[in-house]
Amino acid sequence: MTAALHETRGEAIARPRGGELTPQALFAGAIVAAIMGSAYPYMVLKLGFGPNVSIVSAFFGFVILTVVARKSYDRWQNNIVQTAGTSAAQTAFMCGVLAAFEMLRASKVVAFHANPTPVQTFVWLTCASLLGVLLAAPMRRHFIVDEQLAFPDGMAAAETLMVLDPPRAQGTDDPAWKRARRAAFVLGAGMAASGVLMILRDDARIFDIVPEGWDPGALALGAAGAGVVLSTMGVGLSYSLLSVGSGLLVGLRINIWMLVGGVLGWIVFPVLLVGCRILPDHPSRTAVLYWVMWPGIGMIMAGGLTARAVRWRLLVEAFRGLSRPTEAAEEFPLAWVGVGVAVLFVALCLIQQAVFGLPLWMTALAILLSVPLMLVGLRALGETNWGPIGPLSNLSQGLFALVAPGIVLAGMLGAGATGTIAVTSEGLMQDYRAGYLIGSTPRSMTIAQLLAAPIGAAALALTYPALVKAYGIVGEHARLAAPGARRTAGFAALLAGGADRLPQIALWAMAAFAALGILFAILEQHPNWRRWVPSPTGLSLGMLLPFSAIVAFFLGGVGGAVWQRLRPASARVYMIPLASGFGGAAYFSFAVAVGPPTVVGTGASRERDASRTHVGRLATELWSALRDTYMRHRGSRQIGKIQR
Repeated sequence: MTAALHETRGEAIARPRGGELTPQALFAGAIVAAIMGSAYPYMVLKLGFGPNVSIVSAFFGFVILTVVARKSYDRWQNNIVQTAGTSAAQTAFMCGVLAAFEMLRASKVVAFHANPTPVQTFVWLTCASLLGVLLAAPMRRHFIVDEQLAFPDGMAAAETLMVLDPPRAQGTDDPAWKRARRAAFVLGAGMAASGVLMILRDDARIFDIVPEGWDPGALALGAAGAGVVLSTMGVGLSYSLLSVGSGLLVGLRINIWMLVGGVLGWIVFPVLLVGCRILPDHPSRTAVLYWVMWPGIGMIMAGGLTARAVRWRLLVEAFRGLSRPTEAAEEFPLAWVGVGVAVLFVALCLIQQAVFGLPLWMTALAILLSVPLMLVGLRALGETNWGPIGPLSNLSQGLFALVAPGIVLAGMLGAGATGTIAVTSEGLMQDYRAGYLIGSTPRSMTIAQLLAAPIGAAALALTYPALVKAYGIVGEHARLAAPGARRTAGFAALLAGGADRLPQIALWAMAAFAALGILFAILEQHPNWRRWVPSPTGLSLGMLLPFSAIVAFFLGGVGGAVWQRLRPASARVYMIPLASGFGGAAYFSFAVAVGPPTVVGTGASRERDASRTHVGRLATELWSALRDTYMRHRGSRQIGKIQR
C-alpha cells in the first residue's frame, strides 16, 4: 500500500502553471462551501454521523470548474475547491453542540438556558474553527511528511482528484491513459455499489429494502438475572461499503486490534460488569458506554501523547523545517500562525464571556486542553480514519466537572471548544494528505480553509434554526435523532452533580489502560516488534466505536490483505480507487439528506410526503429564519435609538 501511494504521488507531482488560488477556484470553492455547510447539519443530525465530504466536494468542484475555468481546469484548482467544501462542512459539524444545548434546555434534570442567536452562533463558531485551522497548520509536516500516516479519506480524495483530471499529454492509446481510465471505472463502480446499498438500507428511509445490518437478535450472554443482550450492545455487522473501504485503506494490523478492542468493550466488559453487579441486568448501550469510554479514552490519550513524546525530535524538526527557505515558500508562515492564534485565543475568551457568561479563565483552559486532545485525535484519525471527537469532547466535559463542579455550561462550552478545534484540524489534515499526494501547496490549502470556515459557520447559523423548526430535535414528534448530541447532553446531566458522579471503578480502569497505552506506544516504536505489539489507537477506538462498524472495517482490512497477497500488481493499481469509490457513498448520503421525500412505515403502509420534500420545507424555514434574524436585528437597533 505504501509503495502504491508513492507511485501515485510520483505521477502527480508536477506543479500547476496557472496557480491554485485562481479566481475560478475561489468562486467555485465559495459555492461548494455554502452547499456543504448548508447540507451537512441535516446529514449529521439525521444519519447520526458526519461522513467526509471531500469526494463530494471534488465532484461539485469538477462540475463548476469545467464551466467557469473550462480548459484551464486542473486537479490543483479542484483541490482548493474540495478543501473549501471540507472546511465548511467540518465547521457545520458542530450542529451537534447546538442540538445538545436544545436537549439540555428541555431537560427536567438540569437547569440550562444557553440559547445563542444565529449571529452569536456565527461569530462563536467562526472564531473557534479558525483557531482550529491555525493550531493544526504547523502539524502538517509532522503527521503527513515525517510520520507518513495514512489519513484514508485524504487518500481517497487525492485518487478522485486525479481520476477527474487524467493525463493530457499522452494519447488515448498510451498505457498511462488506459490505466487512468480503468481506475476511473473502478472508482465509479465502487461509488455506485456503495451508494445503491446506502439508499436501499432502511435507515435511509427511502426504499426500506435492505436492513441497516445484521445482529444476533435476542442472543444474550451471562447468567439469569445478570445477562447482556448482544444486539443491544451493537454487536453485529453494518452493511456499509463505506466502512469496508476505510478498512481497505487502514491496513490489517490496525483493523485486527480495533476488532479486539470491540470484543473487549462491547462483549467482555459488559458481561463482567453485569456479573459483578456494577451494571444492572440487561444494561443499555449508553450505560455501558458511560463506563467503557473511560478505559478507551485513557489508552488513546496516553498512547497518543507517549508516541509524540518518544518521537519529540521529529516534532521539533517539523517546526524547524517551517523556517527553511526551501520550504517556507510553500508552508503557511509560522509567524502568521502565532499572531492569528493569539488574536483568536483572546477573541474566543471574550466571545464566550459576552455571549454565555463563561469566565475568561475557563475558556482559556478549554483552549489549552484542546491542543493535546487535538494531537491525539489527529494521530487516531491518521491511523484509523476515525477521529474520536465525541470521546475527546466527553473527556473535556469530565475535566471541567473537576474544576467547575455542577456548572453544566462550563462542561458544554469546554466540549464545544474542544470539538470545534478538533474537527476543523482533522478536516485540514485530511486535505493536507490529499494535497501531498497530488503536489498541492500547503499555504494555498490553508488559505482556502480559512476562507471557507466562516461560510460553514454562517450556513450552520442559518440552517440549524430552520431544521429545528421543520423537524424537531426534542419532543414526541422529533424527527432528528442526533445520537451524538444526545450522548453529550446525557453525559452533561450525569455530571451535573460534579466529578464524584463518575464511576470510580471506571476511573481505575482508565488508569490501568493508560499505563498499557504508554507501554504499547513505547514498544511499537521498535521496527522489529511493531508488527506484534497491540496498537493502542486501534484497541481504544475499538472500545469507543460501534461494534458493527468495526466488523465492516475488519472485513475490508482482511479483503485488502488477501488481495495484496494473491494479486499484488492488481491491488497496487486498483485498491485505492475501489476504496475511494466506496467512500464516495458520502455523495449519496448528501443526496438522501437534501433530496428525496421521507418514507414512513414499511410494506403496504409506506407513504411518501410528496407535497413537500426536505428541500422545499427547509427553504421555507430558512427564509423564515433569515427574516426573523433581520427583524430581531432591526428591532434591537430601534430600541437602541429610543434609549439614546
